[in-house]
Amino acid sequence: MVVLEDTPLAVAASEDRGREHRRGVLYGVTAYGLWGLFPLFWVLLEPAGAIEILAHRIAWSLVVVLAILWLLGRRGGRGQPALRALLRDRRRLALLVAAAVVLTVNWGTFIWGVNSGHVVETSLGYFINPLVSVLAGVLVLGERLRRAQWVAVGLGAGAVLVLTVGYGRPPWIALVLAFSFGSYGLIRKYVATGAVESMAVETAVMAWPALGYLVVLEASGGGTFLDGGAGHAALLAAGGVVTTVPLLAFGAAATRVPLSLLGLMHYLTPVLQFACGILLFGEHMPPARWFGFALVWIALSVLTWDSLLPFLVSGKGRHNAPYRSRARRG
Repeated sequence: MVVLEDTPLAVAASEDRGREHRRGVLYGVTAYGLWGLFPLFWVLLEPAGAIEILAHRIAWSLVVVLAILWLLGRRGGRGQPALRALLRDRRRLALLVAAAVVLTVNWGTFIWGVNSGHVVETSLGYFINPLVSVLAGVLVLGERLRRAQWVAVGLGAGAVLVLTVGYGRPPWIALVLAFSFGSYGLIRKYVATGAVESMAVETAVMAWPALGYLVVLEASGGGTFLDGGAGHAALLAAGGVVTTVPLLAFGAAATRVPLSLLGLMHYLTPVLQFACGILLFGEHMPPARWFGFALVWIALSVLTWDSLLPFLVSGKGRHNAPYRSRARRG
């Protein structure tokens, strides 16, 4: 059967796809942009310490996610039935508990790094995260790397050595962020469920120790939520919204743009974090650190070119299927 591409119906369908694609790009830029600007928010929560901020982030994120699930249920969505089914599946539930642990490590390390004056190093964690994901594919999933991928991993390892010399210590903040986020993504690869439902379970798992910590902290007089004023309390509570909004924007983008474009937009987050550290927080960058970051950027260029080359050669990149990922950033 011959399909006429210039019929009114085909033209309308093409315009609809174009609009959805543009909306997807906007959602993606919103998600990655907000994640990239996270350092500007967490510093507003001082004098609260990193652990207190983390605990409030967990608790208020659970409140926001439960509110979203309730709204989805009111509108006839599958959020609540999907959550009940997830809670009955012991295997997926165990995986989400493990995911909650590494996500807590990721969130806590990021907040501590930002509020301790290491914004540039936190950006390094998300720059090298794609390299960690490639390495995890080899070590955990038994995948075979192409030559360009080995070159990228080697450059990344060299960058870590250079930065270790430049910092006078291993860049452990970046390494913890990269490996915790990579581990989270690896675990979530085996859990087929919606982003909101999985976040509800993960934050519920984390909420018990978080709430216990906050109760003890406030009872001992060391908390800032009750004594820091209404504005400070509102900012701490807003951490739940700040966490959830980019997640929802990312979920909307993942259904509208191809994997190749979504992967490229990922770099917006560490670029903005790096810019915040250098331009807004005035962090010092001696030559050795610039050289280490340059090696990372070269490695990412090699990795990106290697992943895009098949699409550029075949011309089929635009037909790539939508990519649904549920990973979340610090």
